[in-house]
Amino acid sequence: MPATSAPSAESPLRVLLVEDNAADAELVLQELERDGFEVCADVAQNGDELRQRLATGAYDIVLADYKLPDCRGMEALQLIRDKNQHTPLILVTGSLGDVMAVECIKQGATDYVLKDHLPRLQVAVRRALYESELQQLRKQSEEKLAKKVEELARSNRELEQFAYVASHDLQEPLRMVANYTQLLADRYQGKLDGNADKYVHYAVEGATRMQTLIRDLLAYSRVGRQGLRRTNVDCNSVVEEALRNLQSAIAESAAVVQCGKLPELQADRLQLVQLFQNLIGNAIKFRGPEPPVISISARQKEESWVFSVEDNGIGIAPEHSETIFVIFQRLHTRQEYPGNGIGLAICKKIIEQHGGKIWLKSESGNGSTFQFSLPISHLTGVSERHEG
Repeated sequence: MPATSAPSAESPLRVLLVEDNAADAELVLQELERDGFEVCADVAQNGDELRQRLATGAYDIVLADYKLPDCRGMEALQLIRDKNQHTPLILVTGSLGDVMAVECIKQGATDYVLKDHLPRLQVAVRRALYESELQQLRKQSEEKLAKKVEELARSNRELEQFAYVASHDLQEPLRMVANYTQLLADRYQGKLDGNADKYVHYAVEGATRMQTLIRDLLAYSRVGRQGLRRTNVDCNSVVEEALRNLQSAIAESAAVVQCGKLPELQADRLQLVQLFQNLIGNAIKFRGPEPPVISISARQKEESWVFSVEDNGIGIAPEHSETIFVIFQRLHTRQEYPGNGIGLAICKKIIEQHGGKIWLKSESGNGSTFQFSLPISHLTGVSERHEG
């Protein structure tokens, strides 16, 4: 057991000694000084003095006889806790049976020392001080972490608010820029020199791309802004709605979507539709030479349901399995695959707001399987098998 160093002359050990026998109190203090402690001690001989000392003083440790005429040692512990203090308490008593000793430790006493074994006191005190120091450090770390988490949450809220306001307010002026540059292109196409036509084309393309980017940013910032509107949702009907929204892309790519038995759950229906629509649309978009085959399933695992959306597309290299969920992260050029790299970031945000996680199993050229979990506590049942 590591030991704390003995208090220095600049910081003597502050002791509250709860003892009605003056001779025993002197022996206890002598034992501490013999071990190298410089002791600054207050003595309380009864319950009233104990309350007064605790109300007016701060102590590194409390040494209490188990039984005083009007106060037991464990009552001292309760008084310490009532003051919202965490000062360690060691019982120093003439006798204490094993059963009572265990019970005192359970109630929060740090240790106990018998008066006829006072040499053990220094070991008990050093260990109590060490554990108290660890507890204080742990508390400070937890408080710092909680503060950082709150600061991060506040920063995220402010950032989302900024993104929402900026993207919302930018739409109208950008729409005017896009409309007028398109009008310029339509009206003066071929009437200016080749360079002018090229520059106008670049302006129209840039404005259109910016419009798409702002719409995507606005969609991302809207996820969860109004909180989750949980209702009892059948995931099979959610997938059906997502497939209806993707009907044109499915027909164009000759995609086959297979859906197994999915559970019902308490969730935000609109967000789940968006989630499945993004994942299925992603599988269609990044397809290989063969028509897309997409399989959707769910299985219960411990305290969660795990959903899988598996495809036979181009796959993703393992080193990109985390970055693909970061907003605006793209693995391909816009000429290869259109989009702004926001769909999977939206999926991640939706799932995390529902208390789950999302991850990827994939290899380049061998298809992808997106999996996400939702806590079982959110689920109410399992519906019949559906295939779409």
